[in-house]
Amino acid sequence: MNDENGERGRAEPSGTERGAAERSGAEHGTAERSGTEHSAAEPSGTEPGAPAGGQAPLDPPKTVGAAAVRDARRWLSRRSVLIAGASGLAVAGLAAGTATGKLPFSQALQRALGVASSNPTTQLGSTRVERVYSAARGRMVDLVFVLPSKTPPRGLPMSLMLHGLHGNARSAVPTGTLKQLASDVARKAVPAFGFVAVDGGDNYWHEVHPGDDPMAMLLEEVPQWLRARGFAGPTGQPFACTGVSMGGFGALVYTRRRVERRQPPAAVATLAPALILSWQEMAKRHIFTGLQDWTSLDPLRHVDETKSVANGIWCGTEDPFITGVRRYIEAAHPAVAHTAHGKHGDPFNRTVVPSLISFLGKHVPRTD
Repeated sequence: MNDENGERGRAEPSGTERGAAERSGAEHGTAERSGTEHSAAEPSGTEPGAPAGGQAPLDPPKTVGAAAVRDARRWLSRRSVLIAGASGLAVAGLAAGTATGKLPFSQALQRALGVASSNPTTQLGSTRVERVYSAARGRMVDLVFVLPSKTPPRGLPMSLMLHGLHGNARSAVPTGTLKQLASDVARKAVPAFGFVAVDGGDNYWHEVHPGDDPMAMLLEEVPQWLRARGFAGPTGQPFACTGVSMGGFGALVYTRRRVERRQPPAAVATLAPALILSWQEMAKRHIFTGLQDWTSLDPLRHVDETKSVANGIWCGTEDPFITGVRRYIEAAHPAVAHTAHGKHGDPFNRTVVPSLISFLGKHVPRTD
């Protein structure tokens, strides 16, 4: 039985489920941007039923006796309708923004609702897909960017996002990641950052076959690709590494390699990392050449080498990797160690996305 079956999330598109541009480039190497980029309709500036000047009366009519009571009731009723109407419009508008990637409100109203950013109303996050050649892997690979806006700032800090077994760059991020990232950045809950995912194959992010070395790709080529596209500052180095299942194993190995190079990342985050306790179980995957190959990489045997890096780990209690995760938590004492009811895969992973974004946000480097 494959413990990692069903683990893959989706590089969630912004805006509509898939824009026409994304469908046309999904199988090719064009720089692909998902979501629509239509301008949001601005409100007319007056609320329904307001006086000709566009402003509802602020004080009730000042009359006396029974007439005063009737007028006061009418004023209160009118005010209640206006408030309810505005609340209804806000809820409907936010729902529309979630579904379409744009908010049909003016910037002033967005600020009043607490969802505005300094960016235009259409910029609620985007994904981009490119096809690039990896010399380290000896093949073309997908390079997927998950960004907090359609026009991110130059030098935007980036975290790697490593996919799981039988996954790929397009399926690397858990469901809800794009929306959570864009929302948190827009309301300044976290500093702006993005994710980059790349095809790594099924070899636990290390070289099994000569000429196919996904770890070398991460360490040597990804910084060049990021720098060439104006991401990750002048060096192109990701500030963090995030991984799911097999990608969690890879993220911990990557962190160790960065530490060995005296270029440690600021943080590492893993969702149900594939931490297997016995060679007999790992050997069933036919990934490592032997016991020594596995133990030389196994994160459980190299905990001390990455203790200097901020660490977050999340796993469901019904996940087949929970025993290894608990052992890792006991040894590493990560800053975030979250276990809760859930099985292996996206249904659990999507529930911890807010915590993941919050954790990484605490370790984003300053860009000014």
